Formats: sequence, structure tokens, C-alpha cells
Amino acid sequence: MHLPNRLLVSTVAAALALAGSVGATLARGYTSPELARSYSGSWPVTVSGSQVNFTGCLTLTGSGFASVIIGSTRYTGGSYFIVNNFLVATIPAQGYGQNAGLVFTGRAARNKLGRGVYEDVYGGEDFNSGALSFGMKGGC
Repeated sequence: MHLPNRLLVSTVAAALALAGSVGATLARGYTSPELARSYSGSWPVTVSGSQVNFTGCLTLTGSGFASVIIGSTRYTGGSYFIVNNFLVATIPAQGYGQNAGLVFTGRAARNKLGRGVYEDVYGGEDFNSGALSFGMKGGC
């Protein structure tokens, strides 16, 4: 992974994590309702090359909200937006006294999600990251 990409993802993640509940409002502002509806659904996600590799199910709604199930844990209250053919989904996580979030970024084109980067952010800093791949919409 190249440093500029990590820096960009870390910056986006930190900004969205600090935005808190405002994030969902902002996300819906960046994603047109038609575009959000086209990506609405459940997407299998696989993270590799990180400290903790996993598979899960990312759910996006037509109103800009996001959630993910990883193992038996469901993380809710997130938001997403699509801009310049990129998806950025940020979902709050347990931060043990700090702001924390799970960030999923990837290419978005023609109602498909491509490869990307996953970051687990604590206190605005990268705690864990890895390569992200998406399965077919409706695959989980």
C-alpha cells in the first residue's frame, strides 16, 4: 500500500469519526438518492493482510446508512457516501474512551464495489488496516 493512499484514508476516517452523528447527514448530502438506492443492499466483505483478517457483511441503505456484521458482532449507526466512483463507509466501533470506527473504502462503478482498503481507527489514528474486497451484492 502506498503512503499517500494510507494518508488519504486515515484523513477521511479521522474526519468522519470526529463528525459523529453529523456524518450520516453529510453522507446523504454527497450521495444522490438514485445512486444510494443502486448500492443499497448487503455486500460480503473480506479483509486480508491485516493483524486480524476476517469476512463479514456490509449493509448499505438507500438513505445513506451503513452497518456491518463481523462474526457474531453487529456494528450499526454508520454512514456512507459515494463520490468520484469511490465508496467510503464509516461505522462507529467500541473505542474504550476514544473515538473509534471501522472504515471501508473501495471503487464503486456500475452498481459494483471493487477492491479497496479497510481501516480500524482509534482516536483518529490507524490501529489496523488491510486489503478489502467485496463480494456480489446480495451475497450475504
